[in-house]
Amino acid sequence: MKCSRARRTSPRHPSPARGGDDLGNERSARFEELYAAHLGHVTGYVRRRTDDPDDAADAIAETFLVAWRRLDDVPRDGSARFYLYGVARRTLANQRRGERRRRALAVRIGQDLACDLAAEPVPDPERPEIAAAFRALADADRELLGLATWEGLDPGEIAAVLGVSRNAARIRLHRARRRFAAELERRAARPAVHAPAARSKGEPA
Repeated sequence: MKCSRARRTSPRHPSPARGGDDLGNERSARFEELYAAHLGHVTGYVRRRTDDPDDAADAIAETFLVAWRRLDDVPRDGSARFYLYGVARRTLANQRRGERRRRALAVRIGQDLACDLAAEPVPDPERPEIAAAFRALADADRELLGLATWEGLDPGEIAAVLGVSRNAARIRLHRARRRFAAELERRAARPAVHAPAARSKGEPA
């Protein structure tokens, strides 16, 4: 069964209200500047966390729609990027909650979803054990490691995204890294499972 939604190649930013007053023009100009400066950052953040192009486009558009509605809350300095990451993070979390509800409904009515919105990222064929260990972590640990590795954020910047103190972010990141290392060690120590050799014909069991 094919998805009925039309594919989109890129999100469109929400259209600011057309106003003739100076305040409206200033607000529109600031939003356009914000969008141009951070679309790439938000797109990268979202695409590294969902493989579905439609979900990604929805999340990116919703992130900037929230930014337009709450433009006065968006920092005017470089930390605007971290504010947008936080909005995108909550938007993706809402998508995942909605997906879980849809899956539960599908189980109850005995149908499979035609379009699974939560496709797992494809493991790196060169290092499958790392991808498997990463997927085994809790969502919170994966997000912390993703912010540090994919986005290249330091503990202070991670704190701005998550809305916690710098010290709390540093401790959480340290613990996430420790759990990741422990998971890698656990998998490395696990003995390989070999299929039993086929018995020759007539050999007793």
